[in-house]
Amino acid sequence: MAEIVVETVRSITPELVAAFERLIPQSHPTLPTPTVAELDQVVESPATTLLVARDPESAEVIGTATVVLYRTPSRMHARLENVVVDEPARGRGAGAALTNEAVRLAHEGGASVIELNTNPRREIANRLYQRLGFERHHTNNYWIKFE
Repeated sequence: MAEIVVETVRSITPELVAAFERLIPQSHPTLPTPTVAELDQVVESPATTLLVARDPESAEVIGTATVVLYRTPSRMHARLENVVVDEPARGRGAGAALTNEAVRLAHEGGASVIELNTNPRREIANRLYQRLGFERHHTNNYWIKFE
């Protein structure tokens, strides 16, 4: 079987919009899918890198991830956000390929750490991240949700 292809998104196309309409609800069913303008903002931001995984045979988008690099007074940070693999394509290595590329970009970008949050109920995702070298930390995550 051919290797999953991971690429950096440079511009938003109708194909990518359709892919996000399919993928985002699989991970965040209560959130609206991103608009073209929102996806453009992600691509245009110097702090973010939008990645997609493609099926090696059909070239269809089967997954996505976003890498965010940001500086604080203490260090350069990276975050891995919105890792989603299309349900029919799961188990074929797309999640690992996206995560490994995100880690590479974070390291090359000067980050001293790359962080992510995932729901404990996402057992397969949690096992994947641990297998790829992420360490689970017992911290409190807080947020204020703006309506």
